[in-house]
Amino acid sequence: MKILGVIANCGKPRAAAVLAELAERAGELGLELHASGKTAAMLPGVDDEPLADVVAVADAVVALGGDGTMLTAVRELQGADVPLIGVNIGSLGFMTSVAQENLSPALECLQDDTYIVSERVIAECVVTHAGGIARYCALNDVVVTSGASSRVITLDVTVGGKAVTSYVCDGLVVSTPTGSTGHSLSAGGPILIPETNAFVISPICPHTLSSRPLVVPDTSEIIIEVNDHSDHDARLSVDGQVGLALSRGDSVVVSRCEQNVRFLHLPDYDYFEVMRQKLRWRGSNV
Repeated sequence: MKILGVIANCGKPRAAAVLAELAERAGELGLELHASGKTAAMLPGVDDEPLADVVAVADAVVALGGDGTMLTAVRELQGADVPLIGVNIGSLGFMTSVAQENLSPALECLQDDTYIVSERVIAECVVTHAGGIARYCALNDVVVTSGASSRVITLDVTVGGKAVTSYVCDGLVVSTPTGSTGHSLSAGGPILIPETNAFVISPICPHTLSSRPLVVPDTSEIIIEVNDHSDHDARLSVDGQVGLALSRGDSVVVSRCEQNVRFLHLPDYDYFEVMRQKLRWRGSNV
């Protein structure tokens, strides 16, 4: 790889220093950098250009920040077949697998093509509501909640054309394997390794104790309908970053996108080591 796009969370305290280090090391390795907006303004020697142009010429995109930056980067790619590598300059960082101190080795791996590729599923979300039809893509999750209300909401769920149940709950999370360590985990859902061909449906604070997370094949079409008995509006959130208000009778259809996204990792990347470190499991050096 010779041409790298760069997307950074410029609000991070370390962003300016890391971008300067990136520019210096990329110059030493003969790597060409492209960036847009605030990232370009903070990246020495790089001109500002439209993000679409950055994606069009890049062999890979380097995302500097945390998991939120990775989610933003995936959304900005808009389905383009360009791999991502995340450098963690935030805190938790499940998806940003490269630590800041390993930035230089990561660039060397990109130059030499000695990286590991991890294919990640993306969920497509089609919403039918009073305003029409809206479409979103989710790397992590699709969440329907009771919004600002503190009252429970009733959500009817169908999987693969078969009725599952009517969840009386604070909300519902439909998670990809990548997102299983996020909101779904907080709601009591299981962790899925990235290669698992499944979605997780996790109710949030269900009114019935028998309501439990459900793992379904990612070939299934999942339909969530805001039940007519719900007497207040709901809220849709996609990857915690975009969304809209829902009303009674609105529906959300979640299915697997045709295209995946590719994450790049260092050659010694170990998913379970990441879990041990981030979740402080036994065997972690933390």
